[in-house]
Amino acid sequence: MNHLILLFSLFLAPASADNESQKTNQNFSSYNASHKRVKRDWIWNQMHIKEEIDTPLPHHVGKITSSVRNNNAKYIIEGEYANTIFKVEETSGDVYAFERLDREKKAEYELTALIIDRRNNQSLEPPSKFIIKVYDINDNVPVFVQKVFNGSVPEMSPVGTSVTKVTAVDADDPTVTGHATVTYQVIKGDEYFTVDDSG
Repeated sequence: MNHLILLFSLFLAPASADNESQKTNQNFSSYNASHKRVKRDWIWNQMHIKEEIDTPLPHHVGKITSSVRNNNAKYIIEGEYANTIFKVEETSGDVYAFERLDREKKAEYELTALIIDRRNNQSLEPPSKFIIKVYDINDNVPVFVQKVFNGSVPEMSPVGTSVTKVTAVDADDPTVTGHATVTYQVIKGDEYFTVDDSG
């Protein structure tokens, strides 16, 4: 029985010493945390806009937001298309497009976000690049890659003999289901010929 009590007290001693050191460390950590510089960050989601929107301009694209808390903060965007196609509302960070966009002409735009102090134009945090993606709508018809496709077949060939291959392309986004899918149909001479989906 004496051995059990002795072992129990040996296990207790380090535990209580550990608790004291934890308390000291916690106090030290909380002191340090209150005196540490808080890291600030840009905060936003992926920005995107649908192409060829037919509602009145401008079109809302998204919002750039910084965790900086400063009553004199002002948002700015820079880049090739900043302050022409895209503009930012300087107090809210809302980004707008002032033109209808065509994904087939340009699928994404890279811009830079800045936040400055309007009193002295000093940056409040480092600039950050962001991309605006233009989402595809199915607005293009397929076109043949050439005006005439020539084919030939020997007489008395069995049914199903290949005569020629035709190819058409669609400028819409192939990663969006159905947008760039091409199917073929014979509209004259279909009593003699058929075409499958591969052309």
